[in-house]
Amino acid sequence: MTTLTLPAVAKLNLFLHITGRREDGYHNLETLFQLLDVGDELRFSLRQDGAIELDCNNSELINEQNLVLRAARLLQQYSGCKLGCDIYLEKHLPMGGGLGGGSSDAATTLLGLNKLWQLQLSIDVLADLGLSLGADVPLFVRGFTAFAQGVGEKLQPVQLDEKLYLVVTPNCHVSTAEIFQHPDLTRNSKPIPLGEVLSANWRNDCQPLVERLYPIVAITLQWLVEYAPCQMTGTGASVFAAFPDQTSAQHALAQLPANCHGFIARGVNQSPVWAALADTE
Repeated sequence: MTTLTLPAVAKLNLFLHITGRREDGYHNLETLFQLLDVGDELRFSLRQDGAIELDCNNSELINEQNLVLRAARLLQQYSGCKLGCDIYLEKHLPMGGGLGGGSSDAATTLLGLNKLWQLQLSIDVLADLGLSLGADVPLFVRGFTAFAQGVGEKLQPVQLDEKLYLVVTPNCHVSTAEIFQHPDLTRNSKPIPLGEVLSANWRNDCQPLVERLYPIVAITLQWLVEYAPCQMTGTGASVFAAFPDQTSAQHALAQLPANCHGFIARGVNQSPVWAALADTE
């Protein structure tokens, strides 16, 4: 095998509760991650010279801080692999939207190069490597919808109804660091026992603060709630609502405000990256 093409799917936070702040500055949280069936796409081409090169349909993303490059080089260094690769990232997900695009790209890179370079590293090892790149990366490495605790790395698989979602992103970039460092952020939500996750009162503790600091997010939520109950994912700026069928979701999408872009996706309990990897066997 010399080439491999894999998806890097999006996620939603169906709820996001912040239960405290740790001594290292990170936050303890509880969240329900819902994977979606849409996202970015990565194409990996084997190189024998050990070099790792990235190309992308968005030239602004071609830099040394891109999580795809960082993941590839981390895996190469960890494994001692002498092979390299050319990586093409077809970027579809908005940046800074709370949809996990960068983390998902990194996870797909770890999974893809583990396959292409024939490293045979375990999923546990790849997830641990991913955690050093970002708290959400292990979710996408493991590839299942999950209830998460800690900084988001302690994952319990959850089977959810695979609903249809309209995801809307207003034209603004929310700084995750700004939100988590803000003194007004709610940090004292009561932890939820695993058995009560599906019956709990779902909310996003970041949403009130983001709506205040980024009024366009509040305006977008006010528009979307006319069609269905809605909330924000992650630290925003993307918001979402579940719809009973394609027709009603398309109706809302057709009325999308000019300062937003959106897409319709279905929730999935297992990431499509696993089916794509299985097809290479």
